[in-house]
Amino acid sequence: MAGMFVWAHRGASARAPENTMAAFRQAETDGADGIELDVHLSRDGRVVVVHDDTLERTTDGRGPVEAMAAGELGVLDAGSWFAPCFQGEPLPLLEEVLAWAGERLRINVEIKTPRAGLAVLKLLRAYPSVRAMVSSFDHGLLQALRRSDSRLPLGFLTDSRLWRGTVRRAAACGAESVHPRHEFVSESLVAACRQKGLRLFAWTVDDPARLERLLKLGVDGVFSNDPGMVSRHLDAR
Repeated sequence: MAGMFVWAHRGASARAPENTMAAFRQAETDGADGIELDVHLSRDGRVVVVHDDTLERTTDGRGPVEAMAAGELGVLDAGSWFAPCFQGEPLPLLEEVLAWAGERLRINVEIKTPRAGLAVLKLLRAYPSVRAMVSSFDHGLLQALRRSDSRLPLGFLTDSRLWRGTVRRAAACGAESVHPRHEFVSESLVAACRQKGLRLFAWTVDDPARLERLLKLGVDGVFSNDPGMVSRHLDAR
């Protein structure tokens, strides 16, 4: 389908450990158009790519991410939990990902905590060639970032069937897009986004039947842990 945008959710996280360079490289190989990743701040204010605010699930570290300096976080093993062949895969810094992506892939930075907002904005300004956007479930944070940067592409995440307020806030903020959970996408939501000039990217889609339903509804793109599956399905249509 022409124009369908494929976001690799935390990279190709079905095939490599999430939010690592291994997952991002795999996503590019698998045909993703963009990479979605999550960030937190380290104790010394560096922007670290990791989903949880604690380390136990995806690294061999323990405790809050923000309790450790970037140097300490950088030596943790963020790959062995996924498969032995990824042993030693580190947590990347956002600046590493931006430098790697260049102009090739779009980068969607999901901000998990308000204190990371301005640090992310500063980094994005340091890499002007990167095609980046910022997304969050914290719509107040996105509104604050808009006041700091009138041109920053924003994506409003929602995990609710009550999507009208999200669409209204996104449009008022001059956002690029709304990102709903795929189960909540409907004809009326797609129509509302079209009316407001918002793109709609649905998450997280790893099943061909669900993908086909969303394609028929007319979404602009999807987030997937398996971007290769999405690319193959699109090629076969």
